[in-house]
Amino acid sequence: MAAGRLAADGRKMMRQFKATLTTTAALAVLLALTSGNVQAKESGGSEAVPTYSFSGAFLAGRAAEADNDFGSAISYYKRAIAFDPDNVPLQSSLLQALLAEGRIDEAIPYAEKLKSVPEVERFSRLVLAVDAFRNADYKAAENWLELVLESDIDALITGIMTCWAEIGQGDLDAALANLDGMDGPDWYPLFTTYQRALMLAQGQRHDEAVAAFDKVLNEIAPRSVAPYTMGRIAEVYASYLSARGENDKALEVLDKAEAGGGGIAMITVLREKITAGETLEPLIRSPSDGAAEILLNLATELTNAGGDAIVRLYLQLALAMRPQGDAILVQLAHVAERLEESDKAISFYEQIDGGSSWARFASFQIGLNLADMDRQEEAISHLSEVLEADPSDMRAYLALGSVYASQKDYASAAALYDRAVEQIGQPEPHHWNIFYQRGIAYERLKEWEKAEPNFKKALELSPDHPQVLNYLGYSWVDMNINLEEGLDLIRRAVQLRPSDGYVVDSLGWAYYRLGRYEEAVEELERAVSLRPDDAILNDHLGDAYWRVDRKLEARYQWSHVLDMEAEDDVKAEVRRKLEEGLPELPAKKFADAAGTARNVATDGPVEAEKLKAPAEAEKPEASAEPALYTVKPGQTLWSIAAEELGDGERFREILKLNPVLGGNPDRIEVGQEIKLPADGE
Repeated sequence: MAAGRLAADGRKMMRQFKATLTTTAALAVLLALTSGNVQAKESGGSEAVPTYSFSGAFLAGRAAEADNDFGSAISYYKRAIAFDPDNVPLQSSLLQALLAEGRIDEAIPYAEKLKSVPEVERFSRLVLAVDAFRNADYKAAENWLELVLESDIDALITGIMTCWAEIGQGDLDAALANLDGMDGPDWYPLFTTYQRALMLAQGQRHDEAVAAFDKVLNEIAPRSVAPYTMGRIAEVYASYLSARGENDKALEVLDKAEAGGGGIAMITVLREKITAGETLEPLIRSPSDGAAEILLNLATELTNAGGDAIVRLYLQLALAMRPQGDAILVQLAHVAERLEESDKAISFYEQIDGGSSWARFASFQIGLNLADMDRQEEAISHLSEVLEADPSDMRAYLALGSVYASQKDYASAAALYDRAVEQIGQPEPHHWNIFYQRGIAYERLKEWEKAEPNFKKALELSPDHPQVLNYLGYSWVDMNINLEEGLDLIRRAVQLRPSDGYVVDSLGWAYYRLGRYEEAVEELERAVSLRPDDAILNDHLGDAYWRVDRKLEARYQWSHVLDMEAEDDVKAEVRRKLEEGLPELPAKKFADAAGTARNVATDGPVEAEKLKAPAEAEKPEASAEPALYTVKPGQTLWSIAAEELGDGERFREILKLNPVLGGNPDRIEVGQEIKLPADGE
């Protein structure tokens, strides 16, 4: 579809944009190790320590840029330009670094110098055009938007911004004629039709504007656009309708967008405002707003191409034309979050006005970013205040609950979600996530009898949600209950998200738990191909390889895990497996036709309904020696300890008595004999 080709064009642009970063960064590191001329950035600041050669400053700037440290990159590049003032590639690098930091005014002199360099004009002339829009000099903007070299993306940007420059000069008909004449790839109509609606609305041609809005919202956007793009179109359209007194149709637009996957944060807020009788203000009120909108929309769609550098540049230019553009600030914050720059993300969210439809979303995100910075207490305090300000807002419960979960404080999370459910009253489909998260909290607390009804309720409210299907299905399989139904749920999740490595891993690991090792290998190999850097997925694949006697590959896979980010206990278990391998599978006890128990050594699947534990193993007799117990379908080590020893916490004693489990309570299998402590031990 169009979005896919746009992403491909975006990736091509990014390859050109970043062509030399990797090699120059490596050279900078080498130079830093071999020369005293290049020194590190001063601790705690963005200003660079002075350098004493052109090459040192240039390479240090490249290294800083590769690390997304644009403050230092700018300082280094300025130092390098002092050695070589006419160096065009260096001026271009400095220009782009200034744009990435949003320092547009500082970028303008360099854009002036580079305005006639074809390889750089896509940035330099765009900067000058943006500055002209800011000053309402639309004739100058039109002049700056004429490029010698243009990609399809460049042509779309300059073409639409030229149309807005013509509108600024009072010629709507010329703008629409130029828009009609724009010929490009099959992803163009999403943007050109939306822009046509905005331009017609600007020209007070209401019926034509509504027709264009309806076409993009109902026909073009649903084919596959980013949720934020869908939400943004709905936000602008609904605000336009509300400003004209058409609140009923505005609500229909919001409902349509939400049903089509555009249910982003502010949709709910806009609906509440309109329902309360409030009249919204139109969001596109000037040529600068329209010019900023195309940069915002393109940046939002290009996010999927992995091009955060070019995305950030477009967003900063859009923000320069529209300083209070909340949707732009949100997207800039998202870029910072993807780059794990939580402090920058917070600074963008803090610029959003308290009366904005995005204000509460920004408050939630500030709390989550505080948690990402390991400022947990601040995060909890901040989000608790947000929640108390409006206890009916389910997003506040979800945000605060996620912080508790990140601390593994599942008891607090469960209690919080209990409050949320009380607040809900009669659940509606959009409440699925509250029940889902409550289910997770209780599952982590080993209270399955409370967890399962929540997963079922979430599935009732959202029958085809992949996360719920995956979690409930895998939990059943992992506990050896509802096996076929559990596998069906996981398979449905995979059908809905075939490219989600975590969901595919669940299917592979479910096959593994059932002893269907060949099928497990097939799915786990696919999962790892989708998520090659995930330690757990690689660990799972290693286990599956071992069970199909591909032991060399298993050891390779486990060794690979040690090079990844993983919890200490995961790495400890992997090291043990590298030394010892996996234990032999125990013999399974079956009942023959006469009902006599017999041992069968097997690596194959065990169907829960065929397993029968010997009667004598049902209850361990009091003895000075440990008693033997046969694991039944649906049992965990915790449930065995609770049922047989009266205290689930005594599962640790069982672990000590059974070295074959390797300290991992999840390694018990149906039919396996384990030792239990004798009474009084």
